[in-house]
Amino acid sequence: MKQILFLLAVLITIGGHAQGSGRKSPHDTVSSKNTTVTYGRPYKKGRVVFGELEKYGKVWRVGADEATTIRFSADVKFGGADVKAGTYTLFAIPGETEWTLILNSKLGQWGAYSYEKNKEADIASVKVPAQQTGSPVEQLTIRFGAAGELIIEWDAVRVTVPII
Repeated sequence: MKQILFLLAVLITIGGHAQGSGRKSPHDTVSSKNTTVTYGRPYKKGRVVFGELEKYGKVWRVGADEATTIRFSADVKFGGADVKAGTYTLFAIPGETEWTLILNSKLGQWGAYSYEKNKEADIASVKVPAQQTGSPVEQLTIRFGAAGELIIEWDAVRVTVPII
């Protein structure tokens, strides 16, 4: 009887965890000196990501599921914009040759669905060039370069924003 109760408790716990998150993609947290980014990592899966799946000129959450967060443990210059230490939501507006990266102080947003009603909480907006990677990146990857710059890569696109 104890074994049956134990097995039942395990199944309920596993089922609760699987249903509770609502996430469809794996998530990752990456850090550099003063910056930490937490984001969902969707896969390309044979799709054309930018221009089709993620439309040019439309706000994107830079990941999957809940919007990506970026935390600065000290005041920084994000792509030239002065940003106070704190945690922000990271959005992007992809374009063919240039992206706009946006930091928004409203946390807890799911995707970019409520961005328009929260855009007054934008604290920085910077434009960065979009570069071709040469070969497709299957899973969305956010990483930091040697100088601490934030690098976003997915499909055949890479954008880099300096963080000083």
